[in-house]
Amino acid sequence: MESVKTYYCTNCGAVMEFDVSSQNLKCPSCGNEIEIKNDKSKVVEHQLTRKAINSIKAEEKKSTSMECEGCGAIVEVDSTSTATTCPYCGSNYVLAKKQMDALIPDGVVPFRIDKVKIGEIYHDWIKSRWLAPNTLKSLYQTDKIQGIYMPFWTFDADVDASYQAMGGEDYEVTYEDDDGNTHTEIKTRWYPTSGHVHNFFDDVLIRASDKLKSNLLNSMVYNTQNISSFSPDYMSGYCSEVYTVDLEDAHREAINKMENEMRSLCESDVLRRYDRVRGLSMDSYYQNETYKHVLLPVYSTAYYYNGKEYHVLINGQSGVIVGEYPKSAFKIAAIVVAILVIIALIWYFMNS
Repeated sequence: MESVKTYYCTNCGAVMEFDVSSQNLKCPSCGNEIEIKNDKSKVVEHQLTRKAINSIKAEEKKSTSMECEGCGAIVEVDSTSTATTCPYCGSNYVLAKKQMDALIPDGVVPFRIDKVKIGEIYHDWIKSRWLAPNTLKSLYQTDKIQGIYMPFWTFDADVDASYQAMGGEDYEVTYEDDDGNTHTEIKTRWYPTSGHVHNFFDDVLIRASDKLKSNLLNSMVYNTQNISSFSPDYMSGYCSEVYTVDLEDAHREAINKMENEMRSLCESDVLRRYDRVRGLSMDSYYQNETYKHVLLPVYSTAYYYNGKEYHVLINGQSGVIVGEYPKSAFKIAAIVVAILVIIALIWYFMNS
């Protein structure tokens, strides 16, 4: 069975949890706090070498059994989880060895928002979804939302790109039609052009887990500039995942992101001299590539409505929320009717 770590309070014996306000371990019973050490020297950028790409692979993981110290129940822990809660007595556990065996994270962005505030954020969000059914306001349940540390890869790179393109200069042509009316038309002269751009990419974020919906998770933005050094202490009271996306696959996705950005920068460089750009071709050169493995905070919840599941994610650092929600057929029909009435009234007054 997996050895687990439980943070018992030395004053009263209760289980301590990570507290977002103090950023320390805190006892919910007596308020005792223990500072979590943050050693910035341990937040390391690793050189992206062929050896690293070939060796850092997501292994086929099996579920883990553990014995709950609170009630004695045998609990099955999901294959990708490194922190969990006993479903029978609510005790929180951190499977620190499991995290270490997978790959020790280089850093962690701790949760900055607690569940009380998350409930307010969710209610404000769903109230602003004016096409959503009114019954959605009552579907949120605090006990069904999970705070999860999700694994990400970050990539840095110095990128130089040389490009060739056609730059267009607009000019006006004035002419008369057969009725003698004067018209002005915009035409473009095209010229070959070339250039060079450079950009440093810092902490390009790529998800390292496929557990949560990719379209929602990929839209989240984090500030990783003041990232904390990893400690399993941050996991107490929260869930945590290990990576399931290979470094090579993540690097490929990061390159696609950087290439798209470099193409945009090349087009902008052409548009500094011309009105339009087309036919751009680009050669990129990458150097000083590095990577990190980090954990980022996400609140996740899901609900069912008319037999369909909808997911909502909230950034545990900033509180920004992204999610899915059903559209009310009644409200949509009411909008269509209102538009038709307005069109009919406009037509009536124009023809009166």
